[in-house]
Amino acid sequence: MKITTYKILVAAALLLTGCSETIEDTGNNGPVLPPVENNAANTNYQPAFPGQTRTNGVRTSTAYVGEVLTSSLSSPWGITGLPDGRLLVTEKAGTMRIVSTTGTVSSAITGLPAVNSGGQGGLLGVCADPQFASNRMVYWVFSENVSGGNVTSVAKGRLSNSEAMIENPVVIYRANPSANVGNLHYGGRILFDSTGNLFVSTGERSDLSTRPLAQSVTAALGKILRITTNGQPAPGNPSFTQSGALPELYSIGHRNPQGIAIHPVTGELWQSEHGPRGGDEINRVQAGKNYGWPTITYGIEYSGATIGNGIQQQSGMEQPVYYWDPVISPSGITFYKGNNIPEWQNNLFVASLSGMHIARLVIENNKVTGEERLLAGDNQRFRDITQGLDNNLYTVTDGGKLYRIRRQ
Repeated sequence: MKITTYKILVAAALLLTGCSETIEDTGNNGPVLPPVENNAANTNYQPAFPGQTRTNGVRTSTAYVGEVLTSSLSSPWGITGLPDGRLLVTEKAGTMRIVSTTGTVSSAITGLPAVNSGGQGGLLGVCADPQFASNRMVYWVFSENVSGGNVTSVAKGRLSNSEAMIENPVVIYRANPSANVGNLHYGGRILFDSTGNLFVSTGERSDLSTRPLAQSVTAALGKILRITTNGQPAPGNPSFTQSGALPELYSIGHRNPQGIAIHPVTGELWQSEHGPRGGDEINRVQAGKNYGWPTITYGIEYSGATIGNGIQQQSGMEQPVYYWDPVISPSGITFYKGNNIPEWQNNLFVASLSGMHIARLVIENNKVTGEERLLAGDNQRFRDITQGLDNNLYTVTDGGKLYRIRRQ
């Protein structure tokens, strides 16, 4: 088992005595430092408010360890906890596995509908039913082959008592209006809200022809959806006034949202979203709001050209709580609500792909006031993160690793 220990060093003690000391946990967010990002931005765009990007750096005062529990997973994409503390993990090619908190990996769970695993597709986000202990139901997002291409789809099924297969899988929702022949920007996260309904994130599929559909209320692309466990529009969804608006829409104007999480205090939905070249976002998602893509963005095309009119603000469109330029490629996210490391309480943890770290964001009054990078020296593309029943964080990487992050 690989274990990396992270400690705060007192510089004065190091200089004067030649030894190091671990700062005691004070229960706050740690010392204030310069921003963690010091590379040049891709744009000269200015933030809408102080701290919207490159906020102050912070550093965890409590000594913690990041330990690799297993390296034998195959392109894991989603991770969620089970009632007994074990972890259910999706693998991109189309199987699930159960992993214990000691790193024991089950055989592949079979019986799921076939996935299109090309490009960014495959078996994606997963969540267990809140009543899993009695009904053993599992819900997941995947890229499904259909006539004319593929779509972002949502399915459910029962994990067999033997844990060998998914029984009676059924597709409950497809993010239409039409199939797309591309294999990018599926979105793909799913979680339960407090009412027993499902939030689902979908991407706008990347193509220039589909990109504008993020702004269309008649399309399910580039959206946060809220549906029942049978795939129907959930009661209480916002009403979009435009003609033909889909009743399952919760918010619009997203690019490729690969992380969603519920704030443990406010109960509000937060989301991470891939930008283009610059402009990765963290959003506080409110019902019925428009988050701007592709009309407003803090990013540019990969070619260097502006996107649309090259604007970052417009009336009727929401600003991100936070954005990155250059990008870190934020994927799965989770709020820490444990007590093992009190200074992390209600902080948002973001699995970063191209950034190859876990971003810790300190949030106060819905603003990001501090940022830290965890596991940055391990050179892993972190895909998803969750909190276990033991109040430790668990994160998976594209390279097949499962980490536990815990107090030392």
